[in-house]
Amino acid sequence: MKLENKVALITGATSGIGKATAKAFGVAGAKVVFSGRREPEGKATEAQLRDAGIDCLFVRSDVSNEAEIKSLVQTTVEKYGRLDCAFNNAGIESPAKPLHEQSIEDFDKLMAINTRGLFLCMKYEIQQMLTQGTGVIVNTSSLGGLIAFPWTSPYIASKHAVMGLTRAAALDYAKQGIRVNAVTPGATATEMIDRSLARMGITADDFASTIPMGRIGQAEEIAQAVVFLCSDAASYITGQPLVIDGGFTVN
Repeated sequence: MKLENKVALITGATSGIGKATAKAFGVAGAKVVFSGRREPEGKATEAQLRDAGIDCLFVRSDVSNEAEIKSLVQTTVEKYGRLDCAFNNAGIESPAKPLHEQSIEDFDKLMAINTRGLFLCMKYEIQQMLTQGTGVIVNTSSLGGLIAFPWTSPYIASKHAVMGLTRAAALDYAKQGIRVNAVTPGATATEMIDRSLARMGITADDFASTIPMGRIGQAEEIAQAVVFLCSDAASYITGQPLVIDGGFTVN
Protein backbone atom coordinates (compact mmCIF):
# COMPACT_ATOMS: atom_id res chain seq x y z
CA MET A 1 0.00 0.00 0.00
CA LYS A 2 2.85 2.37 -0.79
CA LEU A 3 2.36 5.33 -3.14
CA GLU A 4 5.88 6.69 -3.55
CA ASN A 5 6.28 9.03 -6.51
CA LYS A 6 2.51 9.08 -7.05
CA VAL A 7 0.43 12.24 -7.34
CA ALA A 8 -2.95 12.26 -5.61
CA LEU A 9 -5.86 14.68 -5.91
CA ILE A 10 -8.65 14.89 -3.31
CA THR A 11 -11.85 16.93 -3.29
CA GLY A 12 -13.86 17.71 -0.19
CA ALA A 13 -10.69 17.62 1.89
CA THR A 14 -10.99 20.46 4.40
CA SER A 15 -12.39 18.16 7.08
CA GLY A 16 -13.49 14.62 7.89
CA ILE A 17 -12.73 11.77 5.52
CA GLY A 18 -11.12 13.97 2.88
CA LYS A 19 -8.71 15.57 5.35
CA ALA A 20 -7.80 12.19 6.84
CA THR A 21 -7.17 10.79 3.36
CA ALA A 22 -4.92 13.70 2.39
CA LYS A 23 -2.73 12.78 5.34
CA ALA A 24 -2.91 9.05 4.58
CA PHE A 25 -1.85 9.63 0.96
CA GLY A 26 1.08 11.71 2.16
CA VAL A 27 2.16 9.14 4.74
CA ALA A 28 2.05 6.51 1.96
CA GLY A 29 4.52 8.62 -0.01
CA ALA A 30 2.31 10.50 -2.46
CA LYS A 31 2.43 14.16 -3.38
CA VAL A 32 -0.99 15.57 -2.54
CA VAL A 33 -3.22 18.25 -4.02
CA PHE A 34 -6.42 18.71 -2.05
CA SER A 35 -9.37 21.02 -2.44
CA GLY A 36 -12.52 22.30 -0.82
CA ARG A 37 -14.66 25.40 -0.57
CA ARG A 38 -13.50 26.50 2.88
CA GLU A 39 -10.19 28.26 2.30
CA PRO A 40 -9.22 28.98 5.95
CA GLU A 41 -9.62 25.31 6.88
CA GLY A 42 -7.79 24.26 3.72
CA LYS A 43 -4.82 26.52 4.39
CA ALA A 44 -4.65 25.32 7.99
CA THR A 45 -4.63 21.70 6.83
CA GLU A 46 -1.94 22.49 4.26
CA ALA A 47 0.28 23.89 7.01
CA GLN A 48 -0.33 20.85 9.22
CA LEU A 49 0.54 18.41 6.44
CA ARG A 50 3.68 20.31 5.47
CA ASP A 51 4.77 20.33 9.10
CA ALA A 52 4.43 16.55 8.98
CA GLY A 53 6.78 16.43 5.97
CA ILE A 54 4.09 15.91 3.33
CA ASP A 55 4.55 17.57 -0.08
CA CYS A 56 1.13 19.10 -0.66
CA LEU A 57 -0.89 21.98 -2.09
CA PHE A 58 -4.34 23.28 -1.18
CA VAL A 59 -6.49 24.70 -4.00
CA ARG A 60 -9.85 26.27 -3.23
CA SER A 61 -12.49 24.89 -5.60
CA ASP A 62 -16.19 24.14 -5.86
CA VAL A 63 -16.94 20.84 -7.58
CA SER A 64 -20.19 22.19 -9.02
CA ASN A 65 -18.20 24.76 -11.03
CA GLU A 66 -16.81 23.21 -14.22
CA ALA A 67 -14.16 25.86 -14.80
CA GLU A 68 -12.82 25.44 -11.28
CA ILE A 69 -12.59 21.66 -11.60
CA LYS A 70 -10.84 21.88 -14.95
CA SER A 71 -8.40 24.35 -13.40
CA LEU A 72 -7.91 22.10 -10.35
CA VAL A 73 -6.76 19.20 -12.50
CA GLN A 74 -4.57 21.50 -14.61
CA THR A 75 -2.98 22.95 -11.47
CA THR A 76 -2.23 19.46 -10.20
CA VAL A 77 -0.47 18.49 -13.42
CA GLU A 78 1.39 21.81 -13.65
CA LYS A 79 2.61 21.40 -10.06
CA TYR A 80 3.57 17.73 -10.07
CA GLY A 81 3.57 16.62 -13.72
CA ARG A 82 0.86 13.97 -13.63
CA LEU A 83 -2.21 12.61 -11.83
CA ASP A 84 -2.08 9.04 -10.55
CA CYS A 85 -4.83 8.87 -7.92
CA ALA A 86 -8.03 10.86 -7.54
CA PHE A 87 -10.32 10.65 -4.55
CA ASN A 88 -13.63 12.36 -5.31
CA ASN A 89 -14.98 12.94 -1.84
CA ALA A 90 -16.88 16.24 -1.96
CA GLY A 91 -20.50 15.88 -0.94
CA ILE A 92 -23.32 17.29 1.14
CA GLU A 93 -26.38 15.84 2.84
CA SER A 94 -30.06 16.62 2.31
CA PRO A 95 -32.52 17.91 4.93
CA ALA A 96 -34.16 15.16 6.97
CA LYS A 97 -37.68 15.23 5.52
CA PRO A 98 -39.98 12.84 3.65
CA LEU A 99 -39.81 13.20 -0.13
CA HIS A 100 -42.98 15.30 -0.53
CA GLU A 101 -41.59 17.94 1.83
CA GLN A 102 -38.19 18.22 0.12
CA SER A 103 -37.70 21.46 -1.84
CA ILE A 104 -36.55 21.51 -5.44
CA GLU A 105 -33.92 24.09 -4.43
CA ASP A 106 -32.36 21.71 -1.90
CA PHE A 107 -32.60 18.83 -4.38
CA ASP A 108 -30.86 20.79 -7.14
CA LYS A 109 -28.10 22.02 -4.79
CA LEU A 110 -27.39 18.50 -3.57
CA MET A 111 -27.34 17.02 -7.06
CA ALA A 112 -25.07 19.81 -8.32
CA ILE A 113 -22.41 18.77 -5.81
CA ASN A 114 -22.92 15.05 -5.21
CA THR A 115 -23.71 13.96 -8.76
CA ARG A 116 -22.90 16.68 -11.31
CA GLY A 117 -19.77 17.59 -9.36
CA LEU A 118 -18.60 14.00 -9.37
CA PHE A 119 -19.21 13.76 -13.12
CA LEU A 120 -17.13 16.90 -13.71
CA CYS A 121 -14.27 15.66 -11.55
CA MET A 122 -14.17 12.31 -13.31
CA LYS A 123 -14.39 13.93 -16.75
CA TYR A 124 -11.25 16.01 -16.29
CA GLU A 125 -9.36 13.46 -14.21
CA ILE A 126 -9.93 10.78 -16.83
CA GLN A 127 -8.83 13.10 -19.65
CA GLN A 128 -5.46 13.46 -17.92
CA MET A 129 -5.19 9.77 -17.02
CA LEU A 130 -5.83 8.78 -20.63
CA THR A 131 -2.78 10.79 -21.71
CA GLN A 132 -0.71 8.80 -19.19
CA GLY A 133 -2.26 5.40 -19.90
CA THR A 134 -2.81 4.78 -16.21
CA GLY A 135 -4.66 6.09 -13.17
CA VAL A 136 -6.97 5.22 -10.31
CA ILE A 137 -10.17 6.95 -9.23
CA VAL A 138 -12.01 6.35 -5.96
CA ASN A 139 -15.40 7.96 -5.41
CA THR A 140 -17.12 8.46 -2.08
CA SER A 141 -20.54 6.89 -2.21
CA SER A 142 -22.28 5.78 0.98
CA LEU A 143 -24.37 2.96 2.34
CA GLY A 144 -27.03 5.23 0.83
CA GLY A 145 -25.63 4.26 -2.56
CA LEU A 146 -26.49 0.61 -1.90
CA ILE A 147 -29.53 0.70 0.38
CA ALA A 148 -32.02 3.34 1.51
CA PHE A 149 -32.82 5.19 4.70
CA PRO A 150 -36.00 7.13 5.48
CA TRP A 151 -36.23 10.93 5.13
CA THR A 152 -33.17 11.14 2.89
CA SER A 153 -34.49 10.58 -0.65
CA PRO A 154 -32.40 13.24 -2.47
CA TYR A 155 -29.21 12.05 -0.78
CA ILE A 156 -30.02 8.41 -1.51
CA ALA A 157 -30.67 9.27 -5.17
CA SER A 158 -27.37 11.14 -5.45
CA LYS A 159 -25.32 8.33 -3.91
CA HIS A 160 -26.96 5.69 -6.08
CA ALA A 161 -25.92 7.91 -9.00
CA VAL A 162 -22.35 7.86 -7.68
CA MET A 163 -22.35 4.08 -7.88
CA GLY A 164 -23.81 4.18 -11.39
CA LEU A 165 -21.11 6.56 -12.59
CA THR A 166 -18.44 4.47 -10.88
CA ARG A 167 -19.52 1.22 -12.49
CA ALA A 168 -20.07 2.68 -15.96
CA ALA A 169 -16.72 4.48 -15.97
CA ALA A 170 -14.96 1.33 -14.79
CA LEU A 171 -16.27 -0.45 -17.88
CA ASP A 172 -15.42 2.44 -20.19
CA TYR A 173 -11.75 2.58 -19.18
CA ALA A 174 -10.80 -0.87 -17.86
CA LYS A 175 -8.74 -1.65 -20.96
CA GLN A 176 -7.10 1.76 -20.95
CA GLY A 177 -5.28 1.41 -17.68
CA ILE A 178 -7.74 3.28 -15.47
CA ARG A 179 -9.45 1.70 -12.48
CA VAL A 180 -12.56 3.26 -10.91
CA ASN A 181 -13.97 2.14 -7.55
CA ALA A 182 -15.97 3.57 -4.66
CA VAL A 183 -15.89 3.50 -0.90
CA THR A 184 -19.29 3.21 0.75
CA PRO A 185 -18.82 4.26 4.37
CA GLY A 186 -21.37 3.64 7.04
CA ALA A 187 -21.69 6.07 9.93
CA THR A 188 -18.32 7.79 10.32
CA ALA A 189 -17.31 10.31 12.98
CA THR A 190 -17.47 13.50 10.92
CA GLU A 191 -19.31 16.82 11.02
CA MET A 192 -21.78 15.45 8.46
CA ILE A 193 -22.90 12.48 10.55
CA ASP A 194 -23.27 14.74 13.58
CA ARG A 195 -25.60 17.02 11.60
CA SER A 196 -27.53 14.14 10.08
CA LEU A 197 -28.16 12.35 13.36
CA ALA A 198 -29.14 15.61 15.05
CA ARG A 199 -31.71 16.34 12.35
CA MET A 200 -33.23 12.91 12.85
CA GLY A 201 -33.18 13.22 16.65
CA ILE A 202 -30.82 10.26 17.10
CA THR A 203 -27.78 10.28 19.38
CA ALA A 204 -24.46 8.88 18.22
CA ASP A 205 -24.57 6.29 21.02
CA ASP A 206 -28.04 5.14 19.99
CA PHE A 207 -26.98 4.75 16.38
CA ALA A 208 -23.78 2.97 17.38
CA SER A 209 -25.90 0.39 19.21
CA THR A 210 -27.39 -0.66 15.83
CA ILE A 211 -23.93 -1.45 14.40
CA PRO A 212 -22.64 -5.00 15.03
CA MET A 213 -19.19 -3.70 15.99
CA GLY A 214 -20.88 -1.36 18.48
CA ARG A 215 -19.22 1.84 17.35
CA ILE A 216 -19.19 4.51 14.66
CA GLY A 217 -16.25 4.37 12.25
CA GLN A 218 -13.35 6.79 12.12
CA ALA A 219 -12.30 8.92 9.16
CA GLU A 220 -8.84 7.37 9.28
CA GLU A 221 -10.33 3.93 8.68
CA ILE A 222 -11.98 5.13 5.49
CA ALA A 223 -8.75 6.84 4.45
CA GLN A 224 -6.79 3.59 4.69
CA ALA A 225 -9.36 1.88 2.48
CA VAL A 226 -8.93 4.61 -0.13
CA VAL A 227 -5.15 4.22 -0.05
CA PHE A 228 -5.58 0.48 -0.53
CA LEU A 229 -7.81 0.95 -3.58
CA CYS A 230 -5.30 3.37 -5.10
CA SER A 231 -2.35 1.06 -4.50
CA ASP A 232 -1.00 -1.83 -6.53
CA ALA A 233 -2.44 -4.14 -3.86
CA ALA A 234 -5.84 -3.49 -5.49
CA SER A 235 -4.63 -3.77 -9.09
CA TYR A 236 -7.35 -6.30 -10.07
CA ILE A 237 -10.26 -4.39 -8.53
CA THR A 238 -12.44 -2.06 -10.59
CA GLY A 239 -16.10 -1.06 -10.66
CA GLN A 240 -16.67 -2.13 -7.07
CA PRO A 241 -18.06 -0.58 -3.87
CA LEU A 242 -15.92 -1.24 -0.83
CA VAL A 243 -18.33 -1.36 2.12
CA ILE A 244 -16.86 0.00 5.36
CA ASP A 245 -19.70 -0.08 7.88
CA GLY A 246 -18.76 -2.11 10.96
CA GLY A 247 -21.11 -4.87 9.80
CA PHE A 248 -24.23 -2.66 9.60
CA THR A 249 -25.45 -4.13 6.29
CA VAL A 250 -24.89 -7.69 7.50
CA ASN A 251 -27.94 -7.38 9.77
